[in-house]
Amino acid sequence: MNSVNSAASGGSQPILEVRNIVKDFPGVRALDGVQLRLKSGEVCALLGENGAGKSTLVKILTGVYQPTEGEIVMDGRPLSLESAQDAWDHGITAIHQETIMFSELSVAENIFMGHHLTGKFSLVNWQGMYDETDKLLKRLGITDFDPQTPIKELSVAQKHLVEVAKALSHDARVLIMDEPTASLSQKEVDELFVIVRRLRDEGTAILFISHRFDDIFAISDSFVVFRDGAFVGDGLLKEAKEEDLIKMMAGREVKTSANTRTSVSDEVVLQVDDLCHATEFEHISFSLHRGEILGFYGLVGSGRSELMHAIFGLTAPLSGQMIFEGSVFTPKSPEDAITQGLVYVPEDRQHCGAILDMSIGDNITLPSLQSITGGLKLNWKKESSFARKYASKLKVKAHSLAQKVVELSGGNQQKVVIGKWLGTGPKVIILDEPTKGIDVGAKAMVHQFINELVESGLSVIIVSSELPEVLGLSDRIVVMREGLMRATLNAKETSQEEIVAFATGLK
Repeated sequence: MNSVNSAASGGSQPILEVRNIVKDFPGVRALDGVQLRLKSGEVCALLGENGAGKSTLVKILTGVYQPTEGEIVMDGRPLSLESAQDAWDHGITAIHQETIMFSELSVAENIFMGHHLTGKFSLVNWQGMYDETDKLLKRLGITDFDPQTPIKELSVAQKHLVEVAKALSHDARVLIMDEPTASLSQKEVDELFVIVRRLRDEGTAILFISHRFDDIFAISDSFVVFRDGAFVGDGLLKEAKEEDLIKMMAGREVKTSANTRTSVSDEVVLQVDDLCHATEFEHISFSLHRGEILGFYGLVGSGRSELMHAIFGLTAPLSGQMIFEGSVFTPKSPEDAITQGLVYVPEDRQHCGAILDMSIGDNITLPSLQSITGGLKLNWKKESSFARKYASKLKVKAHSLAQKVVELSGGNQQKVVIGKWLGTGPKVIILDEPTKGIDVGAKAMVHQFINELVESGLSVIIVSSELPEVLGLSDRIVVMREGLMRATLNAKETSQEEIVAFATGLK
């Protein structure tokens, strides 16, 4: 499996082929002779850690970047993609984890954005677009919204389906799906996969990028592995084992970090009593002990993140009480919570967790400027030392602390966000989907660091949609459904099946 697998590369003529693609940026080689073959009616998983070159290849295939060397071949003929429009014209399109849509416009308007149907006198043919959109939705088996539904009324999963319909409106022959399941519940993932299989059976070539191995094995026929910008190998999924793929991706064996604590302190750091919100949750009561990891699990819409927002002072609860280190805790704003020693790492790190256009150093020091300032002026030496300390502690991979966060991989962005809050010296840290969209190696490192935090006396609340993560890290697990607590379980005495049963209402 360390070289090109004949089963994966032979057989029918590939619809799209990448041959020895090299992509250089100033001082950095992002891709070094990578290769890839996509066939009609096949789902191919592109695997690799953050920084392996997957996103760079996607940008080359969609015309955003042009390769330094190598060639793209489609239907046996060399293909030059000078722009995103070129890729569209050749039937190559991508669906990204973060959908970019016009919320106030309808489904039909979003699908035909940039290529509106026109009629007499070049006027927009609204009825024609509604009719064509209706056909696309029926083709995909979508019945829970219609062409005139405003995008703002759709869920994240439904928006992904609109993106699929948009791709089909361009007669997409190659569909690239980049982390499409990262923000979806298992039910929504299953529904998306029904449509992916339907497209595959119709002959569409699908490149599927994900860090979730359950999804990869559920939907993919073949795989290709990149590591550090280079091609490592490919093969058929039915002949592969998860541990072998992880080793190919990381170049090493990656061990998961499990909870080995035998006991937790009796000291309560945070007590929440009968906390209610007008629309999101009600009657929430729990305690968090010093040196404990308390997990929160629930399906999308269960109220987990909304509860964390209230605890952090982003929203105001309707009633109830919180006690933090023996004193009444009523944060009027996040600043109040941070000052008292409670911090929150949000699920959406790119929009809420970091300022992407600022440097790594500036992001890490931002919440702690007051403690590292020298009177009215910043102490640059102290600031640099402060940033270096936490970047080093979390093993952030970057050229320097001056590098912009936007240029980092997802895993390294997450480390920067965690690092900036650790610099404030918190007593409680809330981690909302801490490993969302990051690779297996970075995930293991984050897990290890979370365990180190609690061993040093910090208390952690972890909100996660990944059951193995919640079970492996937590001491106790709170299961939520429809804004209510349904169970509080001892992590060592429960199972994935029992947690799902409470989360879905079966128990």
